[in-house]
Amino acid sequence: MIFSQPIFFVFLAALLCVYSLCRTHTERAVTLLVGSLIFYASWKPAYLILLVLSVSLNYLFYSALARTRSKPLLVIALVLNLALLGSIKYLGMLIDSAISIAALVDHTDTGLDSSWTHWALPLGISFYTFHMLSVMIDVYRGEWNTRISFRAWWLYISFFPHMVAGPILRASELVEQLERLGPLQARDLKLGALIFMGGLIKKVLFADNFAGLADELWTNPERLDTATAWLAVTAFALQIYFDFSGYSEMAIGLARGFGVTLPRNFLYPYISRNPQEFWQRWHITLSRWLRDYLYVSLGGNRSGQARTIVNLMITMVLGGLWHGAAWNFVIWGFLHGSWLAAHRIAKPWLPKPQSSFARTAYAFASWAVSLTIVWVTWVFFRAAGTDLALTMCTRMFGLSSSDGSPPEVRTYVWALTAITGLLVLLETRLVSFADTKLDQWAQVPALFRGTLYAAIILAVIVFGGSTQRFIYFDF
Repeated sequence: MIFSQPIFFVFLAALLCVYSLCRTHTERAVTLLVGSLIFYASWKPAYLILLVLSVSLNYLFYSALARTRSKPLLVIALVLNLALLGSIKYLGMLIDSAISIAALVDHTDTGLDSSWTHWALPLGISFYTFHMLSVMIDVYRGEWNTRISFRAWWLYISFFPHMVAGPILRASELVEQLERLGPLQARDLKLGALIFMGGLIKKVLFADNFAGLADELWTNPERLDTATAWLAVTAFALQIYFDFSGYSEMAIGLARGFGVTLPRNFLYPYISRNPQEFWQRWHITLSRWLRDYLYVSLGGNRSGQARTIVNLMITMVLGGLWHGAAWNFVIWGFLHGSWLAAHRIAKPWLPKPQSSFARTAYAFASWAVSLTIVWVTWVFFRAAGTDLALTMCTRMFGLSSSDGSPPEVRTYVWALTAITGLLVLLETRLVSFADTKLDQWAQVPALFRGTLYAAIILAVIVFGGSTQRFIYFDF
């Protein structure tokens, strides 16, 4: 089930009905847990086997760590979890790379076949593994001391709004809320529905439509000229933003309907003016996880500039690899790490304009440079391989001519892409305006509000793109 599919709304309505009949916290928790497992199994029931084994075994590790805070036990838990995640996600990549290197050295076909490693990735494995690791590391560090029951542990990991693609949460952000689940409240349902509707519009009306444009233009990047190459990258940049931020907002809205508050995962990333700001706005919970559990564990910025840069690069390269078992993701992480490192080194010498005009001009220039860098890095995230990525980059900067006639793009597509990009840049102002008018909107006659909601739903149905999997379901 995908949040934007009709079958999901049937599932959600049934779950809300059963939940509303519950009279105790235990009944509510069990209902949510069963509903979450049904939701997860709807993708592929076999996924449940790995989930049950992983979650149950890690609860044993957690319980032992809560008693002993043993470092060897934590190391064993980390090694087992990362070995499982690594073998499932990266074994094929490692074998393919070894085959390629062997063929390059010997100049002969090894005859080896790695196709047997290209199995379907269990849904959400990266996300729920990170959730469990964060709890165990927090327990070892003494940052989490509250005992988690087996039921609460399961619900913390499998809570259906966030399980498949985040936000990535620490125990302190969710466990205590799940331990005091209350009855449904009208205000939570209304607010949750509004947040969910915003995410649904992002996904269906924008992301799914841009997916078609991006797929068409990325099919043959060698045919693109400079303008259409930039359009192709822009289409994907808008697609992935609307897709992932839309999912996150739907997850936040669904959780809020049950009285649970999840943190924001996106905060207008395309208005960023430097790499540090971008990663404070894009996939915030992953950035925070990598900072708290990888960058800090490596030493952070405590051992001088050179060591800080090394730690930063390791963190970003591994963060890129987390997104997928391909070298283009490693390059994507390396590019972002290099950008962050360059900014950190250059920061003391960056200009500090004094006049209002100079500050505005400098802010605009910083934003333009940052957005260009982000767009270039998206090339390596989206391309099927490094060769295609390099081809796209050469087309973007006019370093090579197109092979054949570039695809014809209708004028209205250019216009809609430009308007959508402008809306993304103005999103912070639009949201602020909506927040100030929310109380007034509640005073508008119900008939008018209902008519507008119906019109929005009709627009989503009529103009929405064909239903696509969320991009981050593959990670």
